Amino acid sequence: MANLKDIRNRIKSVKSIQQVTSAMKMVAAAKMRRAQENMEKSRPYSSRLAELLNMLIPEIDRSLMPELNVREVKKTLFVVVTADRGMAGAFNTNVLREAHKAIDKAGQENSEIICIGKKSVGYFKNRNYPIAVEYIDFWNDLGYSHAMKIGDEIISQYINGEVDQVQVVYNRFVNVARQEIRNETFLPMSYDPEAKDSDYNPERLFEPSKETVVKTIIPRYLNTQMWQFLLESNASEQAARMLAMENATSNANDMIKDLKLQFNKARQTAITTEMLEIVSGAEALS
Repeated sequence: MANLKDIRNRIKSVKSIQQVTSAMKMVAAAKMRRAQENMEKSRPYSSRLAELLNMLIPEIDRSLMPELNVREVKKTLFVVVTADRGMAGAFNTNVLREAHKAIDKAGQENSEIICIGKKSVGYFKNRNYPIAVEYIDFWNDLGYSHAMKIGDEIISQYINGEVDQVQVVYNRFVNVARQEIRNETFLPMSYDPEAKDSDYNPERLFEPSKETVVKTIIPRYLNTQMWQFLLESNASEQAARMLAMENATSNANDMIKDLKLQFNKARQTAITTEMLEIVSGAEALS
């Protein structure tokens, strides 16, 4: 059995770790709330852009919209969204497992990878997978400009024919306790011709022309979709980290209870041993 000093030191160490995990839990909770607010703010804008495109795309010459071109898939671009840091449970592991499986199915020679987050960069570099672009060290000051930069890069590759399909693998935020792994097609872009406003009037005038409006809105809509992916992943990361730190804090509390029990037993044993030694010594002198 460990001596009293060793047990006391272990209790002190576990308490220090518990303070850290408790603080990390509170920080993650605050970041998650901000990410949720940003998601809720962006949804009406994205939804309205989608409605407008669903109304106008059927009336526009498809040759003017290369983002909608469906080609034979020879090269697929995978956008893998992970975090820069760990300590978030299975958040990164689940995304990387899904991306790895999808890339192997498409064939490594037929795939390119855009890695978002240090965890995906490290994972695929260690396995010698081809990484086209890396985006790291921006999660702490995440902004729409990051989504625009990533979105413009992807759209450019697709329009130039460098890739024939773009898949985004990320964590979708469902609630605090649940996140879903999603593998969604980003390009070619899809639309729902049936999803029109009930008050839509095909004779409505557009200034400038419908073609100009659509050509302007499509890149903006795609960048907004990428912004949504980043927000979902960020909220999921913070929720996963908050739960992981809550579990770690709870485990530390249980460990402290066990160590205190060991300490009390060890102290009682030491007291009993000392009393026996005193009694034995007294009997020897008598």
